Amino acid sequence: MSQHEQPLKFFVDRSLGRVAVPRLLRVAGWNIITLAEHYGVPQDEQVADVEWIEQTAKLGWPVLMKDKKIRYRRAEIDAVSEHQARCYVISRGDLTSAEYAERFIRNREAIFRTASMAGPFIYAVHLDRLEPLYPRT
Repeated sequence: MSQHEQPLKFFVDRSLGRVAVPRLLRVAGWNIITLAEHYGVPQDEQVADVEWIEQTAKLGWPVLMKDKKIRYRRAEIDAVSEHQARCYVISRGDLTSAEYAERFIRNREAIFRTASMAGPFIYAVHLDRLEPLYPRT
């Protein structure tokens, strides 16, 4: 990495929480910013998904989130497409904070590799692999 390049910064959506998952990712060496850190509290609870998707895409931040139904939410899919967002989503809602963080950490190599590619895309983050959700390949 040249001295002018910044390390890849990831945006962590409120769906993953403000404390535990971000802390675990930082301990593992990830450069992240949470929705709460970017917008402030309590404003973070009022920001529409389509708004932060647009802003993070413009800032070049890939997104880490949890959303069981992202592939069915037309407004969010349209925002991802229109703004060329790069998203990584865990579609399970029954994991602990440590298990959410572990999924991202175990897939770090694949996430960092694909995050260097142009969007738009959404990958599902499984325990041992990434699965393209949008666009379907």
